[in-house]
Amino acid sequence: MILGNLVAITQTSMKRMLAYSSISQIGYILIGLITGDLKGYASMTIYVFFYIFMNLGTFACIILYSLRTGTDNIRDYAGLYIKDPLLSFSLTLCLLSLGGLPPLTGFFGKLYLFWCGWQSGFYLLVFIGLITSVISLYYYLKIIKLILTKKNNEMNPYIQGYITYIIASPTFFSKNPVEFIIIFCTLGSTFLGIMINPIFSFFENSLSLSVFLLNRNFCFY
Repeated sequence: MILGNLVAITQTSMKRMLAYSSISQIGYILIGLITGDLKGYASMTIYVFFYIFMNLGTFACIILYSLRTGTDNIRDYAGLYIKDPLLSFSLTLCLLSLGGLPPLTGFFGKLYLFWCGWQSGFYLLVFIGLITSVISLYYYLKIIKLILTKKNNEMNPYIQGYITYIIASPTFFSKNPVEFIIIFCTLGSTFLGIMINPIFSFFENSLSLSVFLLNRNFCFY
């Protein structure tokens, strides 16, 4: 958790930043694994399920921007909102959800994960998880601020190239499947947390059934 976030905060490439951020996310997931009880495993499984939407949505936004501009440098995202509000909005929601900002999906995933870790007595790990989550929000918000603001009147050459692409293909829903993935994952990163209780019950029941069948097989042999 600590290493991944501290290295991610120094990156200038969006892809590398997301890669190191993923290392810290694995640390959060391991909190649920080491609890050793059913609720901890369920919270870990839920967070992995949510993480797929958040990470895939963010990565899809980065890939789409790279395909259209040829760059993934963080500073080249400056002023993107002016030219493509929908992509900017999707990337913003996915990043904030990864950071665990309420009321997005990532917040509810971390809430259950940290609560299960706290109940199991891993107070230090939960505290470190909370601190590193704040650190991750810091560098996510730096990127979001860059996307939503324009430093000067001079247009970024990569944004200029992006304008040329948009004019050539004026509709967001073209034949590129990445665009559909972005919409799908953004919706999941935003609204899945609302259904956290039924999702938690589903995974807990599924895991308890798996444990029961596993124990039954051991007894049989």
